Amino acid sequence: MKIIACIKQVPDSEAKVKAEAGNVSWGDAPLVINPFDEYAVEGALQQKEAQGGASSSVTALCVGPESAKEALKHALAMGADDAVLISDTALENLDTLGAARVLAAAIQKIGGVDMVVFGRQTLDNGAGITPAQTARILGWPMLGLAGQIKVQDGSVSVDRVIEEGRQAVSAKLPAVLSVVQSIGEPRYPSFMGIRKASKATIPVWSLSDVGASAPEAIVKRTELMNPPARETAVEIISGESPAEIADKLVDKILAEKVL
Repeated sequence: MKIIACIKQVPDSEAKVKAEAGNVSWGDAPLVINPFDEYAVEGALQQKEAQGGASSSVTALCVGPESAKEALKHALAMGADDAVLISDTALENLDTLGAARVLAAAIQKIGGVDMVVFGRQTLDNGAGITPAQTARILGWPMLGLAGQIKVQDGSVSVDRVIEEGRQAVSAKLPAVLSVVQSIGEPRYPSFMGIRKASKATIPVWSLSDVGASAPEAIVKRTELMNPPARETAVEIISGESPAEIADKLVDKILAEKVL
């Protein structure tokens, strides 16, 4: 069974994001694997183990700059068998549909894929629609928000975690899935896994390598501004007794027209 885990490199969750000259900036914050995509790698590895490790494989796939190799190495350290980076100067302003088109082209180039696994969303964009868009382009069924996965007799069944509870759905393979945290806590990279990942050579494919042209963004950012600065002040109300403090507080609230 050949499984693809699609990941993305994003700013660390502690980064302080702001707008500079119409662009998003996160300063010197480190770039890491998208936390939701760690669950995608975990879900893919679970299926590899369930199907028999020798006959199955997990490939981590990412669209991004050269620096995204570090995110792919994290997936390798977790246990992925190999990784591929799609990097091209024409991919700097991708929207979700553009990313889906590039990922679908890479998946078709890899060939023989049975399952593609995504995280539920990315930390930077958060749209959560790239998995469905990729499935649409591939012409494969899409099973989203999977908290449990089971593959049997050429079909995949999942328990979807939705607001109303759980929903059981199934589809024929190949299929695209997105997973949620219920899939299981991502395994911590082992020491041997980290050593293996550090020595790994990750192939870099351009758009021409995957037979795709530069996708034109359908959704474009026209303006980006920082939220307006808020002025705050603190006033300490004192008094000889709690009753006096309460009276002063009531007068202050009424004067400020809070009530």
